[in-house]
Amino acid sequence: MSDKPAPEYRHRLTLRDVSEASGVSEMTVSRVLRNRGDVSEATRTKVLEAAKSLGYVPNKIAGALASNRVNLVGVIIPSLSNMVFPEVMMGISRVLDDTALQPVVGVTGYEPEKEESVIFEMLSWRPTGLIVAGLEHTEAAQAMMRNAGIPIVEIMDTDGEAIDACVGISHTRAGRETAKEILARGYRKIGFLGTKMPLDHRARKRFEGFSEVLKEAGVSLLAKDYYSGGSSLAQGRDMTAALLEAQPDLDCIYYSNDMIGAGGLLYCLDKGIDVPGQIGLAGFNGVELIDGLPKRLATMDAGRREIGEHSARYIAASVEPNEGTEIKKRVEISPRFAPGETLRDP
Repeated sequence: MSDKPAPEYRHRLTLRDVSEASGVSEMTVSRVLRNRGDVSEATRTKVLEAAKSLGYVPNKIAGALASNRVNLVGVIIPSLSNMVFPEVMMGISRVLDDTALQPVVGVTGYEPEKEESVIFEMLSWRPTGLIVAGLEHTEAAQAMMRNAGIPIVEIMDTDGEAIDACVGISHTRAGRETAKEILARGYRKIGFLGTKMPLDHRARKRFEGFSEVLKEAGVSLLAKDYYSGGSSLAQGRDMTAALLEAQPDLDCIYYSNDMIGAGGLLYCLDKGIDVPGQIGLAGFNGVELIDGLPKRLATMDAGRREIGEHSARYIAASVEPNEGTEIKKRVEISPRFAPGETLRDP
């Protein structure tokens, strides 16, 4: 056993400490810190300065017992390493910065059971609202959200029924439109590389929409491969190398995201493969990473910051509705295709 002495902690500051430091009653301190009741500006300033100088932090849980909620918005996403979700968070934060609401993040790793656990923990804190990536959840998770009694926004996807509100794009449409762009440029020997499938339902829907258009045009998908790990440049290089070794006559590869697409582009350029003449490449997401590549990867922008902003506005407007403000239960953003420099001109 360690003989290291236990650390000494100062007593937790209370309303009484702020009351004594500011020279006003505890009730007045409570009113100021909760922004309730009529208090003169001079008194308010005195209390806030005393609280700041002491380092006092109000006990929001105690307040939540009375109001049955705290000023937190739960945001549940599958990954922090995926470059998509930090931009969504930026959109959410940009809107909530103008309110009393604060986002708190939970990560699921694309695992339905983990998502269920995170939703349970989030809702146990009685947040003001919940923003959750995707429309597919376990039955238990759906039941918890349906009965939470707070605004719920499912983001990134509109291909399905929402529990309350949804903001995102149609991934089936995104896949279909990308296939049409590729076919319009004369590519016919096409392959697909994806990650996190089938757990990444949005990537699966894009693939299904993509495949539908190829079938409608009488074109067969010659090769496909996916793996369960996260996205990386190295993984994109390795997957592209393996796919082209198995199917050397491919003239186009569609990637489920820009990260592995960028790895594929770097592999092709390193091997002297003519892009887009010999082979065309296209990704998805429109992340800033592709701006630094030797050639700009063809991609589709899903409007990530817009999704974050719309979802946060829905939560804020549901909590404190303003007269004349329309609260939309469904916001579908149109994905924007950018051909870049890795697909031939039509």
